[in-house]
Amino acid sequence: MKNSFLLLGLTALLLVSCSITKSVRDQRNLISGSWTLDDITFENNEGTFKAVLFNDADAICFEGSNWFFRDNNSTGRYTIKGGSLCSGGDRFIRWSVVERAENYSGQLKFKFIDEKLKDVSGGIGYSLNIAQLTAQQMTLKSNVTVDGEPVTIVYQFSKI
Repeated sequence: MKNSFLLLGLTALLLVSCSITKSVRDQRNLISGSWTLDDITFENNEGTFKAVLFNDADAICFEGSNWFFRDNNSTGRYTIKGGSLCSGGDRFIRWSVVERAENYSGQLKFKFIDEKLKDVSGGIGYSLNIAQLTAQQMTLKSNVTVDGEPVTIVYQFSKI
């Protein structure tokens, strides 16, 4: 009898610890769907930057890219248009939203997977701060260092 109560208590604790907050659930629901990455800018530093984003392609290649987030299994993809500077095609991702305090409502995290949903990044992922999120607009920011100086990369998305 005691073992049954102990098992029931541990199961309840496990379920509570694995649940997500209402804030994270709301953000996931807003992110779910198709987006276009309209613009990438750089803040907190002057000059012209040539940046390779997500260890994948130059920033210019991401402008106009299409992003899709499926919230029921936390998978998605982004598609870059091919061109003389850009290797086009789909990149598959597994994504999540986590709460974050530091002046942002949350963080969008993702890592690369293959078509069979297997991790291809060796556990390495990317974190983007959610600066603004509405049903039609999303602004994400990531902080990097260039020549020892902080730079914030700003990603402006619109819902398709």
